[in-house]
This record gives sequence, C-alpha cells and structure tokens, in this order.
Amino acid sequence: MKELDYDFRNGYFGEFGGRYAPEILMKALLELEETYNKLKKNKKFLADVSYYNKNYIGRPSLLTYADRLTRFWGGAKIWLKREDLNHTGAHKINNTIGQVLLAVAMGKKRIIAETGAGQHGLATATVGALFGLETVIYMGAEDVRRQSLNVYKMKLHGAKVVPVTSGTATLKDATSEAMREWALSVSNTHYIVGSAIGPHPFPTIVRDFQSVIGIETKKEFKKITKKLPDAVIACVGGGSNAIGMFYGFLKDKKVKLYGVEAGGLGTKPGEHAATISFGKIGVLHGTKTLLIQDEGGQIVPAHSVSAGLDYPGIGPEHAYLSTAKRVEYISVTDKEALESFKEVSTLEGIIPALETAHAFSAAKKIAKQLGSKKDIVICLSGRGDKDVMEVARILGEKI
Repeated sequence: MKELDYDFRNGYFGEFGGRYAPEILMKALLELEETYNKLKKNKKFLADVSYYNKNYIGRPSLLTYADRLTRFWGGAKIWLKREDLNHTGAHKINNTIGQVLLAVAMGKKRIIAETGAGQHGLATATVGALFGLETVIYMGAEDVRRQSLNVYKMKLHGAKVVPVTSGTATLKDATSEAMREWALSVSNTHYIVGSAIGPHPFPTIVRDFQSVIGIETKKEFKKITKKLPDAVIACVGGGSNAIGMFYGFLKDKKVKLYGVEAGGLGTKPGEHAATISFGKIGVLHGTKTLLIQDEGGQIVPAHSVSAGLDYPGIGPEHAYLSTAKRVEYISVTDKEALESFKEVSTLEGIIPALETAHAFSAAKKIAKQLGSKKDIVICLSGRGDKDVMEVARILGEKI
C-alpha cells in the first residue's frame, strides 16, 4: 500500500479536510493547534493522559471472544473490543479526557460540546465535573427526547443542556449552534468537538486520542492469537470510534477494514445517513468532506434510528480512506440494526448501543463470507442502556 496522503501541517487527508472557519475562530484554532503540537510530545502531558486512561476511564478495555455469536452466526470467529466498559459507557471519554487537559493547559475555564446520542455530552459533562469547569452541552431537541437518560446524567454532573430546535433538531443543528456559541466566547471557552469532524486540527486531535482503541486491540489480539485479525469493523457517523479503531491497522494490508453507516429507511435523500454511499464533496462545520446534499448543494437532513449516526457528513479522514480504497464503507438499515440490537442482547448478554448494532449487523454478513478460519474484531463503541426506552417505543413493546 502506498504511503497515505496526509498533509499534517494543513490538516488535509488527500483532498479532504482543511480549516474552513470564520476569522473570529482562527485565533482559537491556531492556539489549539500550537498547544496540541507542543503537548503531544510532552512527557508530563502524555503521563497525565495515561494516568486518566488507566485510573479514571479504566483502560485498557477488554478484548472479548464472543463464543455464542460465533456459533450462531456460523462463520468467522467474533471478537469484541469493549469500549462499552469504559467509564460513562462509550468510547467518547477517550477524547474528552485528552481535550479537557488541552483546555486546562490553555487556561480555559469553560467547555462546550455538541452531542447526538448523548454519550459525548455525558463524557464532556463528566470531565467538566472532574476538573471543575463550567460546561454547556448543545443537543438537538429530538435527541433530548429520545436520549432523556443521558440528558439527566449530564445535568447530574452540573452541565447545562441546551435543546436546539432549529432544522431537524438533531446532531447537525446542535453542532452548528455550538460553533456559533464558541465564536462568541473563544477567550475563555474550549469547544470539545466529539467526532472526527470540524476544522483542522480537530479531526487529527480526536483521531489521536481515540487511536488508543486500535492500538490496544492490535496488541491484545496479537498476544492472544499470535496474529492479526482478518477484519476490523466499526460503525460510522462522524467517525470517531471507527477512525480510532482503524488507525492502528491502516498499514496492515492484510487486515480488511469496514466502516458501517446508517442506511436508515431507504436510499432517497432524507431517508438515511450513508454519506460515503450517497455524499458529494462540500464544506460543512469547517471541513471539506463528503456530505449528503441536494442538487443545489444544500445539506439534506440525515436520518437514522440511532441518534449518534444521523449526521449528514463524515470525518474527512474517512472520506479520504474511502477514495483511497483502504476502508470499505457499507450501510445497514434501521430494521437490520434493531434486529441486531435484540440478537446481541439475547445471545451475548451485552446490550449494544444502537450505533454499534449497525456494526454487528454488517459483521454477521461478513462473518459468513469470510468463513470459520478467519477472525473479526468489532468495536463495541458503547452500551445500549440509553437506547432501551426508544427501542421499546419503536417496536411497540411495553416496559
């Protein structure tokens, strides 16, 4: 495989990425880039990140062999990277710990964030409480409704949750509102972007803090099996858990990488969040990437049964990895994800997040294609406690 075409200085992955931001944010973005470039090689900073990873998040997370899924699916052996066991129940805390340490280093007294499924909002509220920082979370009003448990948890940690009612009242609109608010408060506020999106240096920073997932997985799998997995699978919305999982394997040509997007209800605009499959190049939230657009270039609202995947764009590094054909991106429908949500819960005693249920659905098909001599690792990006009430409502089941 050729060397990946990354322009680290300007934040481009091939033709995707960059820093398309209003002038009012440039000073803050340059300050963040300078601080990160200085601290990412600083022994004290790295020791602090390592300390909180181990003693607060609970890393390294487990790599679990899923015996019953393997037997019932009848194909490749299934392994689970258990990010659901992290403190707060998902991979998001890996990034918020790193970014809150950057915020403290820059002397910021206040942090803000966007959130969809609420896991990033919860992880941000958690580190806000841990470091005693004022915390504000922007969340689409529709997501506030379907993720009420996480909203209450954020408030328990002392965060202010601001429902966003514009547009479709989901993740895209929450991100837009958070960026507008940051532009008015850059002097004392750091915006903890939760996914591998946004203007440079955010996609790189988020990727680096999440890369612990793939680095650990590779080490753990080699220790157990003396080899590398044949395939690695992760769900993709903006793409933080997936890029964190994939990054440790990018140079391993024999390891197939699969990103699983939300196929929603169908293939028409507004019915899905499958950006790689249907997106066109454009600029949103400060980065050049693939976006779901109409013929006039306007952003089309995304749809997914999972609040964390219904974003009409994708991280620029994912867009590049797709065009470079290093990662294969496929989609799974709402119905298929709901079926996998129940199946994994029944077979393994693990309730996966609806986001991760998309990865399980794709893995079931891929396992049969690969056969019994192969191994698949799935990034179990988060637990599904937050989704139980919404799944019951959708399926018309009483609790």
